Amino acid sequence: MIETQNMAQLLPLSPVPLYSQLKELLRTRILDGTYPPHSRMSSESELGQAHGVSRITVRQALGDLQKEGLIFKIHGKGTFVAKPKAFQNVSTLQGLAESMTQMGYEVLNRLRSFKFVPASALVAERLQVEEGSLVTEIKRVRLINREPVSLEVTYLPQAVGEKLEKADLATRDIFLILENDCGIPLGHADLAIDAALADSDLAQALLVEEGAPIMRIERLTHAADGTPLDFEHLYYRGDAFQYRLRIDRQKDAQQ
Repeated sequence: MIETQNMAQLLPLSPVPLYSQLKELLRTRILDGTYPPHSRMSSESELGQAHGVSRITVRQALGDLQKEGLIFKIHGKGTFVAKPKAFQNVSTLQGLAESMTQMGYEVLNRLRSFKFVPASALVAERLQVEEGSLVTEIKRVRLINREPVSLEVTYLPQAVGEKLEKADLATRDIFLILENDCGIPLGHADLAIDAALADSDLAQALLVEEGAPIMRIERLTHAADGTPLDFEHLYYRGDAFQYRLRIDRQKDAQQ
């Protein structure tokens, strides 16, 4: 159980509500590892006593943390710390390792297959090649801190894929290989995001149960000159990863 002794006290005279202060305090402890994943938190009454607030205030703070996915409750057993999800900011075009290593995560790849296959109708349409013509197919499991988080299925034009045959696909992002090794500057990507349930292949690759929630992303990346270059299906574990982005409201210039 998480100890409540010697914890920072709240500020009753602050304009910030007590439940919000408590929520932020507990969130900080969860995210910095003071409260380890799956550890049991103190009861509502113990937290209230430790911080000099009512059980209603504690319940409000815990309710917000539960909505954020930072804690979970098991009936009859108490409240537990959830495993924080890794996340990638998608406001800029970056590969997974390029983004995650900046935040201190280790990203490794498990290469499942590298082969040349006939382009399906969908792949041909996205890459603007003839249906049935050969394209490169690369399947990799992406691991964050040694835990499988996503299955990545990448399709590239055959000529581009041939340049990647001897590349270090175990430790490097394909984006960086394309830019640095192949000399192909990237431009923009179009994304479509939906949800799916893990089939037997995804369950085995990501170490989840069949039917587990999966975030599915279709991404088409273009070279700087607008040429379709890299078409991917990305399958992320719903319990271990988030995509985050910032959006701004369009303001009418005349107002």
